[in-house]
Amino acid sequence: MVLEKSFFYQEILQKGREEGRQLERLSSIELSLEVKFGSEGLQLMPKISEISNLEQLKEIQRGILTANTLDELLELIQKINFLAN
Repeated sequence: MVLEKSFFYQEILQKGREEGRQLERLSSIELSLEVKFGSEGLQLMPKISEISNLEQLKEIQRGILTANTLDELLELIQKINFLAN
């Protein structure tokens, strides 16, 4: 099909895939926060949801596994946000 070979179609398709991966990563982060830190951890989701870079979200997900406290995790998130700006 000609449409599938068009540049614009491929761009839209790629963007949709990236958004899907981002939403999946955010969902996974949300679950990890809830399991490890309970409802207090979920309070970080609005700040985390502002991040669209998949590598930064992956870093946060790793941070959830290694952080011993919410404060440690918050420091990591603030560092990532600072580096992104």
